[in-house]
Amino acid sequence: MIDVKKVRQDFPIFKQKVHGKLLIYLDNAATSQRPLQVIQAMNEYYLMYNANVHRGIYSLSEKATKEYEEVREKVAEFINAKSPEEIIFVKNTTEGINLVAHSWGRSNVKKGEKILITEMEHHSNFVPWQILAEEKEACLDFIKMDDEGLLMTECLERMDEETRIVSITHASNVLGTINSVREITRLAHKVGAIVLVDAAQSVPHMPVDVQEIDSDFLAFSGHKMLGPTGIGVLYGKKGLLDGIEPFMSGGDMISEVHFGDNAKWNETPWKFEAGTPNIAGTIGLGAAIDYLNGIGMKDIREHEKDLTGYALKEMVKIEGAEVYGPKDSELRAGVVAFNLRGIDPHDLASILDSEGIAIRAGHHCAQPLMDRLGLRTTARASFYIYNTKEEVDALTNVLKRVRRR
Repeated sequence: MIDVKKVRQDFPIFKQKVHGKLLIYLDNAATSQRPLQVIQAMNEYYLMYNANVHRGIYSLSEKATKEYEEVREKVAEFINAKSPEEIIFVKNTTEGINLVAHSWGRSNVKKGEKILITEMEHHSNFVPWQILAEEKEACLDFIKMDDEGLLMTECLERMDEETRIVSITHASNVLGTINSVREITRLAHKVGAIVLVDAAQSVPHMPVDVQEIDSDFLAFSGHKMLGPTGIGVLYGKKGLLDGIEPFMSGGDMISEVHFGDNAKWNETPWKFEAGTPNIAGTIGLGAAIDYLNGIGMKDIREHEKDLTGYALKEMVKIEGAEVYGPKDSELRAGVVAFNLRGIDPHDLASILDSEGIAIRAGHHCAQPLMDRLGLRTTARASFYIYNTKEEVDALTNVLKRVRRR
């Protein structure tokens, strides 16, 4: 198991107090904290070899390029891609999904064809397909879920030859539901559809193997996995990436360009990385991957499963508490969305903040899911490697006091 006390020493933010109380940070589904190792790696770039990549033949630029491209190799190994050429650096998961919707979707989705997503998608994996479906006169359809937040098998089995793409979250940012993306991919490929996996809530928290899943695309964000904001990853099978047009154009994504309409694109993956990239962010992402590998993704998953199971057990003891998502921690990521009957989630978040506890309140960028649940908003606690059962106790103790009031 993880030595949480030792891990927390790498995160200076936990030494500060909020309203006189030591910070308890339970909003990791929104963004994680960063260890010193990530901050130091980024500082080293700015202090010691700050230069642009892929452009200069002088020493600083060559070192920056080497460090930048080594992160691509780290990412490929981290998710078990076949080669670094299948890794595209983007701003975040949202940009990765938009890239696929634009570059692949606009060339491949035809009138009357079906785009299939689930009822539990984040807006990032909902709105781009909504726009594409309207533009192409395609059908946006939904894999339904049951009242526990598990996808209904009969809906999965109704995929047909009209299904062009299935874009699905690996783990819900509200319900915590971990979807069987490998089985969904198998069913989709059987009818000739391609699959995109939104892995924003899975890659930071559990082992993810893109070859085992066999999805055609997969996207995730660095800031949810101890890395900086403004850097994310889109994985794509190279054959698919080679066959689609760039999302953005400009410097570095071309091999040559002349007057008139004569331009040739760079090779994959660089044809999708227009302009100066987030070099420091990419180096920070590499340091975050090193940190996570040092702990072990299997141990991280076990730690969060243990915490989530404990939180679920304690939450059901609170009068008026309504918890959403699967009851079994084996079936969910480290996310617990809940309400206290009669108390607005935003008021609850404010009260918890006064006790130094940071949670999220709102619709969590998943308003269609809220509609499905018959809710407007929920409170949400989400866990990571530095959280403890004592922090769960602090959360539930405040909730009990609020309930008594």
